[in-house]
Amino acid sequence: MSVMQQDLSLLDIEAIVIGASAGAIASLTQLLPPLAPDYPLPILVTVHVPPDQPNSIPALLQAKCRVTIKEAEDKELICPGTVYFAPPDYHVLVEKDRSLSLSNEEPVSFARPSIDVLFESAADVYGKTLLALVLSGANHDGAQGSRSVVKAGGIVLVQLPESAAAGLMPEATLAACPEARAMSLSDMNQLLASRELKAS
Repeated sequence: MSVMQQDLSLLDIEAIVIGASAGAIASLTQLLPPLAPDYPLPILVTVHVPPDQPNSIPALLQAKCRVTIKEAEDKELICPGTVYFAPPDYHVLVEKDRSLSLSNEEPVSFARPSIDVLFESAADVYGKTLLALVLSGANHDGAQGSRSVVKAGGIVLVQLPESAAAGLMPEATLAACPEARAMSLSDMNQLLASRELKAS
């Protein structure tokens, strides 16, 4: 029985958070383009990008995607069918009123934006209705945030390390968070796009 067939099909999900670093574009290019323009969930993404350069990833993906891809803005309300990317050099946090806030506080896990910061704040707000994905990356950011997601009752999936351009991030998450499940990008894609993942 596949992971999807076991219990993910029973989930009521309110939001999805994604963390990635080295190899992020290749992974996200597989996950996001198949999503329908009326996708019922918001997706919040932190990718490690250089702090002193514009983030070209949203524009690159928007050309391939039917959902709205944008850079997160401070105090912006979170809407379904939209993928929000953390801006360079800013942490993105989820607030209790389902809005986003930007912070330039100290780097966490040597990163700003930090995956841990996004995951931990989202776990506080969404609890068991949060799905977190950890994709390709070359450091440990996201591992502790994934623990927060699980403690809040949410689900953590990681890209199979052997399929990632950089497997350290998925491996670190699996080590720190035994409840996380490794999954191929094709299986993640099927799960995200399927009717099994019901909007809460």
